[in-house]
Amino acid sequence: MNSKGNIFNIQHFSIYDGPGVRTTVFFKGCNLSCKWCHNPESISPKSQFEFYSDRCIGCGACFKACPNGVHVLDDKQMHTINRAKCIGCLACADVCFANAITAVGKYVDADYVFDSIMEDYLYYSNSKGGVTFSGGECMLQTEFLYEILKRCREKGIHTAVDTAGNVPWSSFERILPVTDLFLYDIKAADTAVHKLLTGAGNVRILNNLERLSASGKQILVRIPFVPGCNDGQIPGIAGILKSLNISRVEVMPYHKLGDNKYTALGLDNELKDVEVPTEAVMDRAVEILVSEGLNAVKT
Repeated sequence: MNSKGNIFNIQHFSIYDGPGVRTTVFFKGCNLSCKWCHNPESISPKSQFEFYSDRCIGCGACFKACPNGVHVLDDKQMHTINRAKCIGCLACADVCFANAITAVGKYVDADYVFDSIMEDYLYYSNSKGGVTFSGGECMLQTEFLYEILKRCREKGIHTAVDTAGNVPWSSFERILPVTDLFLYDIKAADTAVHKLLTGAGNVRILNNLERLSASGKQILVRIPFVPGCNDGQIPGIAGILKSLNISRVEVMPYHKLGDNKYTALGLDNELKDVEVPTEAVMDRAVEILVSEGLNAVKT
């Protein structure tokens, strides 16, 4: 097989997505819409473009290349974008040599991804690293994911799947035999709060986590910590996790590194005024988790 899938980045020499030096493959498309998402380009399953106006040199190449008049000049002769007309052909990105317009998402085959993974093969063994599949939600493209995981297993490459768990259990069953580690995101304990923050409840997510725990697979839970959103959920999350087979819990502070992406995608950033949590607040969250017997750290 050589199935195809939509990815938006392959990051080499990553040290934050599992043990050792890793290659992280980012899949496009997610069935959650977390208010704090620092990869908003990952949410839509369709190919998109980002526009960085400060890089635009006004050459007009994108105006000529676009078949639908997405790129226009306003009354002040400023480059503006009518995204409602965009069909995702990305012709504008192809001709923008100033990188003011960049493509996000491309359909590639398993060969393409695996060849890129193999470029760092020596680093995996030397650092006890491997490959992490992230997103978006990589498990929405289950067969594409399975094929690459299987090839990694055949080469003895350690694999990690970063997931929010909002998929049918059958998707987990498909990849369990070829996955070494799950990086499992937990955003909230209360399903109503979870729906408010992400657009979906968490019943399926928590049920899948319980079944995954029973499978004996190694699980590292990651909790995004966002002041004013889910900071009050830590005790409830601790109560859920304490009876499960969780090797480690990482509390990840909200950050603003993805803010410029919202503007580039023409999206509204609802949390643009939220401040990053202090060290003291993060320490308290970790203390609550540790008090329940969990191996918890802040990242």
